[in-house]
Amino acid sequence: MELTGSVPAAPALAAAYEVIRQPLGQILPRLSAILGTIVPHLAAAELSTNCAHSPFKTYGDSGSPAGRITAAELHPLVASVPAGQPWQGTAGIGGAEHPVLVVASDATPRGALLVLVRSEDSVLAASDTAVVQAMWDLVTSHRDRLATEATPGTLAQSRASAGERARVIAELTETHATALSGLLGVLRSRGMDDATARTTAVELAVTALVELRAETERDQAVAEEPAGQAFARLADSLRPMLRYSPVRLELGAPDSNRPLAADVAHAARAVVRAVLLTVLEQDDVNRIHVGWHLTGNELRATVRDDGPGELSTCTLGPHRVGERLEALGGRLDVDAVPGWGTTVMATIPLGAPETPRADPLASLGARELEVLTHLARGHRNRLIAQELHISESTVKFHVANILTKLGVASRGEASAVFHAVA
Repeated sequence: MELTGSVPAAPALAAAYEVIRQPLGQILPRLSAILGTIVPHLAAAELSTNCAHSPFKTYGDSGSPAGRITAAELHPLVASVPAGQPWQGTAGIGGAEHPVLVVASDATPRGALLVLVRSEDSVLAASDTAVVQAMWDLVTSHRDRLATEATPGTLAQSRASAGERARVIAELTETHATALSGLLGVLRSRGMDDATARTTAVELAVTALVELRAETERDQAVAEEPAGQAFARLADSLRPMLRYSPVRLELGAPDSNRPLAADVAHAARAVVRAVLLTVLEQDDVNRIHVGWHLTGNELRATVRDDGPGELSTCTLGPHRVGERLEALGGRLDVDAVPGWGTTVMATIPLGAPETPRADPLASLGARELEVLTHLARGHRNRLIAQELHISESTVKFHVANILTKLGVASRGEASAVFHAVA
């Protein structure tokens, strides 16, 4: 990789090393600091598909646009900026128009984007944008290598962060859905006379709900990979390993194309490649079968050969197969039959380890708990309104919020939840 421009070669290489030696969570801040000497900027944002647990990141000082940048603002740039061709111009980011430098890298199969929100609107020299491109390609390659090799430490961090990220997304979704559902309930009330205002507000709320769902789908598209596509990438990496070998490779693709978390897909591919290398070291192997099977909550990756049947978990130790699986809560089973062959099965949970279920009533406010108590007694809205000295429309508003927060569809189900925990 050649680093040219206003940064001499030796300092540029030292700077690149300084970036990639950082912990994963500190790479973007360090990259921003180093690139700031070449391209002064207020904030940096990235959308990196090779990062399973947090593909979207921002960095900037307090008061900068960093805290207002959204992944939705970066997606149009992903589609319009080709890899290896830095683009400078003005884009809507952080809720306002800003001069930006955008670089895309194809060093990972699904691409990665870096956006620098610039502090000035001058034209950058091609040599300077080339340095930014080279640095971003280096960072992307480094992260892709970590993901592909699926080292135990990286997998453990990825799984822990993925679980936390899923929890935060769920909380945000619930918060927005509750607010919007309550808004729709009030606006649809027959007590409102201004039909035009009500219709307009309903349309706005529905649009917001649709956008919320679209944002979730965009996030899943980055952080997940369809099982069939993930297996196809595995197959492409295995075929060259047997290109000049007399061993016949048989592939059994999964019969489901459900999305896999990126850390699961990376780990499954790494484990299969490691097992295959060990299998090929044996004598008298003529056929190897590699298959994936998805159950309700697990991915089972199987490698079966017709060799001497002498493999064991100890044989696979140097490849850290067991450690990779343990990092994700998985397990390794080896069934060797002397003279007949060996079957190695790696089982990986499809989700983060479950945490104890929280109190379902903890999300309810004090007034909502009062309303739910009356619901559990079978009281109707009019009686509840009289008991709590509030209007019936306010009771309806609270009931809508309660149903949404508890994730139930009826007053009866809400009452059942109350009695189950009370």
